[in-house]
Amino acid sequence: MAQFTMPSLGADMTEGTLVEWLVGPGDQVHKGDIVAVVDTSKSAIEVECFHSGVIDRLLVETGATVPVGTPLAVISPSGETAVTAPEPPAADDQKEQAGPPETATPPASPEAGESGEAVTATPLVRHLAEEAGLDLAAVHGTGPGGRITRADVREEAAAEGSSRTSAKKAPSEGTRVRATPLARRTAAEAGVELGSVTGTGRDGAVRAADVRAAAPKRGAGRREAPAAEPETTAAEPTRDLTGRDAVTTAQDAADRLAAMRRTTADLMARSKREVPHYYLSTAVDLGKAVSWLRERNRALPVPKRLVTTAVLLKATALATQQVPQLNGFWTDDGFTGEPSVHLGVAVSLRGGGLVAPAIRDAADLPLPDLMARLRDLVTRARTGRLRASETSSATITATNLGDQGVEAVFGVIYAPQVALVGFGRVVERPWAVNGLLGVRPVVTATLSADHRASDGATGARFLAALDNWAQKPEEM
Repeated sequence: MAQFTMPSLGADMTEGTLVEWLVGPGDQVHKGDIVAVVDTSKSAIEVECFHSGVIDRLLVETGATVPVGTPLAVISPSGETAVTAPEPPAADDQKEQAGPPETATPPASPEAGESGEAVTATPLVRHLAEEAGLDLAAVHGTGPGGRITRADVREEAAAEGSSRTSAKKAPSEGTRVRATPLARRTAAEAGVELGSVTGTGRDGAVRAADVRAAAPKRGAGRREAPAAEPETTAAEPTRDLTGRDAVTTAQDAADRLAAMRRTTADLMARSKREVPHYYLSTAVDLGKAVSWLRERNRALPVPKRLVTTAVLLKATALATQQVPQLNGFWTDDGFTGEPSVHLGVAVSLRGGGLVAPAIRDAADLPLPDLMARLRDLVTRARTGRLRASETSSATITATNLGDQGVEAVFGVIYAPQVALVGFGRVVERPWAVNGLLGVRPVVTATLSADHRASDGATGARFLAALDNWAQKPEEM
């Protein structure tokens, strides 16, 4: 037997709230499968399983707040017979959320009637199918023993996507709207018709955030005098991330932001108190990078174009790989280096606050792939869809405040990491190249580093390496 516990999703996390189970007793799980959603003081995060086996029983109910390390579920090895708990008498959406047991007969449907075999799929595959609005009984499995794989779900979703496109905006009566289990539950409690909500999930699937965004709009539309009161004072019941009854008021948002700021304040105060920082800066000429980006982007559609930030982040990752003394953690009075560069990226949230999820193996990613990862990471960070591995694995962090107009950023290290890189606004400055004076785009790159793990000479080598890579974007 193995236990699935409340994970530590960052150095500042002491407890978490279980928002949603994506598995139930009897489900087969594999290492890396997403099995639950946990709400921290900063964001709702999808949590992966660290063991393979069968879910024996769930120990914590949704909505409960428990300390880090608290057992959440018991997992039996695949070879053992799991004790399958009886399905609780819950609402349809709650049954849908947990998913049918692996040995259960598929729901009755024309497709399912063709075979009496049970549907075999991992919890992650079930979750992906639910998001895409697919009935797993209608999907042909190509895995061992007829198991349905992620590729099977994607292929089936693509096949159905073209036929559903025309009906996406106005589903006909009786047509099942694609939505996540949490979205269905939230819609039922808020009195929102799923067919009237525009989905932002995969293939137009409706997510809980879409429902919450639609609820106040519906309430506002019923008022005859739209200017009579601000939208933030509307007292229309809805559900917060933990599933508890809540009122969408400005005070709720303020309380959450205050909790996030307190958590960040505690971590930063401890970092400044315990970590002996040293600071370095250098000016980086981006003339070659800007010219290269301009030429490359001309032939690309807007979604595929690269931005200067991607070049700076890739240069940071490559420089970190070149100077490994800055890639790792200071723990137990010693430095522990990491073989891969997992680059944390500071992301400001729309409602206020900050998270720093990681682009894993950033130094090994081609520049277009890193750009795609960056876009995806920022989008999911701001919609509460980060994964546990992205919030707890960063080995060095970068922050870019250039869009805020500042020219230099001297940050506080996110301990136990030992370095933080900052970038300011790209400005045009007089610059001499080969004895000729001209105007060039220049950015100030800064380094905040832990003096216990490295010294100024090491930091200077890092910034020199970063500058060198920024001059060779075509080699990234």
